[in-house]
Amino acid sequence: MTVRITKPVQGGTVKAIASKSEAHRLLICAALADGETFVSCPSRSEDIDATARCLQALGAGVEYGQSGFAVSPVKRDQGNAGRPHALDCGESGSTLRFLLPVCGALGASADLHMGGRLPERPLSALFDEMVSHGCTLSGQGRSPLKCEGRLKNGTYALPGNISSQFVSGLLFALPLLPGDSMIRVTGQLESRPYVDMTLDALRLFGVEVTEDETNVFCVRGGQQFHSPKTATAGGDWSNAAFWLVAGAIGKSDITCTGLDLRSRQGDRAIVELLSRYGARVDCLNGAVTVSPGSLRGMVIDAGDTPDLVPVLAAAASVAEGKTIIRNAGRLRIKESDRLHTVAVSLSGLGADIAETEDGLVINGKNALAGGETQSFGDHRIAMTAAVLSSACTGAVIIHDAQAVRKSYPGFFDDFSSALGGGYEIVT
Repeated sequence: MTVRITKPVQGGTVKAIASKSEAHRLLICAALADGETFVSCPSRSEDIDATARCLQALGAGVEYGQSGFAVSPVKRDQGNAGRPHALDCGESGSTLRFLLPVCGALGASADLHMGGRLPERPLSALFDEMVSHGCTLSGQGRSPLKCEGRLKNGTYALPGNISSQFVSGLLFALPLLPGDSMIRVTGQLESRPYVDMTLDALRLFGVEVTEDETNVFCVRGGQQFHSPKTATAGGDWSNAAFWLVAGAIGKSDITCTGLDLRSRQGDRAIVELLSRYGARVDCLNGAVTVSPGSLRGMVIDAGDTPDLVPVLAAAASVAEGKTIIRNAGRLRIKESDRLHTVAVSLSGLGADIAETEDGLVINGKNALAGGETQSFGDHRIAMTAAVLSSACTGAVIIHDAQAVRKSYPGFFDDFSSALGGGYEIVT
């Protein structure tokens, strides 16, 4: 689908969609619980549906209604008899990395099918630890990934600079094992807020994890996930960030509602970052309003907020002076090589941007010319280009714009109906 932006957003109010990061975690906990749970999640996406679909394949009951998922639990002892469970992970890295250890803990023989670049994305550290703790896995880099055997309790060592999702996946799985386990993270644990979100979800379902030493997680075996009956996925800060940046670089205020200022989501940092850029930011009762300001370049460490890099680069492209984004090397192994595709996409719209080994350097301009760009099959690249139309003097055309469905299927509807933007589907 090729989209031509005919009018940038004009300002207004938009409600944040449900956090897919929280939804993944709550759905998995609900499927492992001792009774039915309703997971409130008013909006869906391809990634959320991938996790729901895979939990169904493992034997959980997952039904979506008007405002969320009714989840009945999977049986703990699935065994290896019969045909393997076929889990279609789509392109969702969270689904794959969270559920692979869960399959091992359940002793559920499974074929995990992957789309897009997902088979190419790194799995080695988690892969090696699972193999050394009793599971048999087929070779990496191919779909499906076959998992057999049963995970054993013990000590797991993971590097902190590859993916926090490895840690989260084991945190879901290890409480199901008969004995105690430990996860020891070596080096700095990047994206730590995402692990905190996992710990919060486990705590909600009555699972205890202790951390007497920083980044060393002790998990008591033989625990039962207890259903809280209802659980709610909060507003998504990652996707709200696109609208908040549009308010900073456009000509009118934009308010995003339904956001928890105390959320564990790391991308809540967009409030502080936009303030540092020079935008006017007001927060009141779960609503964040961003008004245009005189933006100035700055240095950003993206270690805990890698998903914000594309839209932060958009803001930097029209900020006075130079912005340097560092510690973002992991973006090269996302849905696209996101450092490269951000640089190419924004350059295509007139930005002065260059990639480095682990980040980006952007020299701001007063305005950009606009033009044509690809999404590269990456939802965050497509949304960034659409938002950047607010700072372009000419039209913006986005090829493969359907990529937004991965996390925000209603993005272009909100772009137009809630915020006054205009677009047309060219092809």
